[in-house]
Amino acid sequence: MRLKTKRYDVANYLDSGEMIAAYLDAAFESGDTSRIAEALGDVAREQLYKSLSAEGKPELSTVLKVMAAFGGGLKSDFPRSRASRAPRRAKTPAPDAKTRRVA
Repeated sequence: MRLKTKRYDVANYLDSGEMIAAYLDAAFESGDTSRIAEALGDVAREQLYKSLSAEGKPELSTVLKVMAAFGGGLKSDFPRSRASRAPRRAKTPAPDAKTRRVA
């Protein structure tokens, strides 16, 4: 019989402020900079996941800031070809009582 295992993900346990604080404290106390960086990444990832979830009700400004932090942004996917669009005509002002037409 094979032993079934699951991949350990610390984010599953970072479900309260106390757990996050304890996790970060342990990383800082270790003095290991790679462990500290990993812990900060884990906490940031979990907080990001929560803030972008439906329950977090993310605002567009939050999404744009996150995308900018990763070097991304939004771009429209509208066609850019002018050939597919009819040319625009200049608007002519409507004649009013003071305008006289000369024939």
